[in-house]
This record gives sequence, structure tokens and C-alpha cells, in this order.
Amino acid sequence: MTLWRKVWCRNILAASLLFCLMLFAIVVHARPANMSAAKDKPPANKDENEILPPDHLNGVKLEMDGHLNKDFHQEVFLGKEMEEFEEDSEPQKNRRKLIDIFHKVDFNKDRSVSAKEMQRWIMEKTEEHFQEAMKENKNSFHAVDPDGDGQVTWDEYRVKFLASKGFIESEIAEKIRNNEDLKLDEETQEVLESLKDRWFQADSPPADQVLNEEEFLSFLHPEHSRGMLQYMVKEIVRDLDQDGDKKLTLSEFIALPVGIVENQQAQDIDDDWVRERKKEFQEVIDSDRNGIVTMEELEEYMDPMNEHNALNEAKQMIAVADENQNHSLELDEILKYSEYFTGSKLMDYARNVHEEF
Repeated sequence: MTLWRKVWCRNILAASLLFCLMLFAIVVHARPANMSAAKDKPPANKDENEILPPDHLNGVKLEMDGHLNKDFHQEVFLGKEMEEFEEDSEPQKNRRKLIDIFHKVDFNKDRSVSAKEMQRWIMEKTEEHFQEAMKENKNSFHAVDPDGDGQVTWDEYRVKFLASKGFIESEIAEKIRNNEDLKLDEETQEVLESLKDRWFQADSPPADQVLNEEEFLSFLHPEHSRGMLQYMVKEIVRDLDQDGDKKLTLSEFIALPVGIVENQQAQDIDDDWVRERKKEFQEVIDSDRNGIVTMEELEEYMDPMNEHNALNEAKQMIAVADENQNHSLELDEILKYSEYFTGSKLMDYARNVHEEF
């Protein structure tokens, strides 16, 4: 091979490597560094998924780490049918499903959906999520209740949790019985301490470190308990509150997670983060419009069974697709804005739309 050809080949290889590195950098910095990605990752194993409190709660506006729930609109519009739209991407089938949902939401059958009808529907779908959580909790509780006595001690839960992390269950149980050092790595120890705090919060008075099935539901799903919902709010405020006054200002709520913007794509995502959180803070969470969000305001915002919140959400959802500005939704409007309501973009949404009536 001639010298110039060797040089040319080396240059091509170097350029290809540089391009791959650039692509990798874009992927790494495509979202703020602290952004929760729990829903993007498959569970490490089934047992761990069953007994660990989920990072994401269906029908709740904020994630456990204080990030906005990007799927909230779809969750409160679709309920348990949300998975069907995710799994089936065929536009025609999704279109038929959406039309069927429209007719169910249209309670008085006047071919339009009012804010009150949408509010009623949102409450029904939220209740569906609650029922699903209770069903899953029953299975999870049995998984950590080895003797079937209807009660789980903190030590019993610790054994099952550590077994799900790869520790040998019999050895861990023996060490806990003998009060021996478990020799845990720092990360596992931190998770365990956080879970213990949460366990104590879910333990209804008189505190005995023992949870029944209802208390265990509060442990896994704080949205089912007013006390645990308050605990969740305190945790979120603690993470976001920069001056320690136990309240949130706009600047605290929209502050970007720690990270460095290194390219335009990351900058655009950061801009979206700030814009979305600013809108939510000013228009929804800060109910008295004084520029400060108290724990009480955040708690009301987080409560999935708050009927006033459901009505406000209904009005917001209608406003997104209400092209004729009549404060209600017709079928063609919902079909046109299907991606907002279902996460599924329909093609030819208006084709034969009137035939569906």
C-alpha cells in the first residue's frame, strides 16, 4: 500500500472515531444530569421491583425526586388502558380506541366533552390507578411476609430487600438475628437508611416497626395516605429548598440539576426544563399567586384525589385542543391532538370522523 493511501486510511479512521465520540457526548448530555430516568430502565430483577417503593407513581404530578411527571396527562386520561396505546402502535386501532374513550367521557351524549365531564373521567381513571396499586401491593406484601401472619417487621423486610440485591438470604437473616455487622457497601447502606425512614413514617401509631398490609401500601405508595403524602412533600421540598425556609420560590423550583451544558442540544433541553417548570409553578402550584409555594400548596398539588385539582386539570386539557374556543372538546379535536392525550400520533385523524357518530 502506498504511503499516501496509508495516511488517507488513518485519517478516515480518526475522523470516524471522532464522530462516534461526538455522538456519545450528545447522548450523555442530552438531559440534565440529575434528571430521573427510572422509567427508562428495566427493573434489575422481579423481586426487587416488587418490594421497592417505585420512583414513579401513576396519576401523581411529581416524581419522587421532584421532577415533573411527563406522562401525567396520559395517565389521567387513559387509566389502565395506557399500556394498550404503548404496546399497539397501529394508528387505526389506536384511533378506534380513542373514539371509544371519547364516547365514554361524553357522559351526557351531546357529542362534546365539558370540563365537568373531563373532571369526572379524570377522577375515575385516578381511582383505577389506586386500585391497580392496591392489587400490586397485595402481591408485594405476601412476598415479604414469609410466615404469613399479616405483619412484616423491619428486619423481615431488610432480609428480603438485601436478598433482592444479591445477598444470600439465609446468611443475612442469621446476621440480623445475631446483630452482626452486615458489611454493606455505601450505596446499599444509604438506600436502606432512606427506606427505614420511610418505613417509620408508614408505621401508624403506636409505632412498633411492624407494618400490616394497609401500612405497607402507604410505604410503597405514599399517595394512598395523607401522612405519607406529607412526608413525600417534605422530602421534595428538602431537596429543592436552597435557603432552608421550607418553602419554594420560583428560582428554587426551576433551578437546573447539577450539570454542565456542553452542546446546543443539551441547552435546548435545559431551556425546556426551565420553561415547563416555570409554567407549572406560576399557573398551577402557586395557588395564591404570591410567588411562594408552601408545603400546604405543594401537598394539594400532589394529592391525586383532589377534585379541585382534577377540575383545573380538565380545563387545561381542554384548552390544549379547543380550537373553536367553546370550552369543550369535540371528537375531531381530541383526534387531532391525540399525541397529547394518549402519546400516540394518529394519521388521517379526520377521515370519516363523522361516520363514527
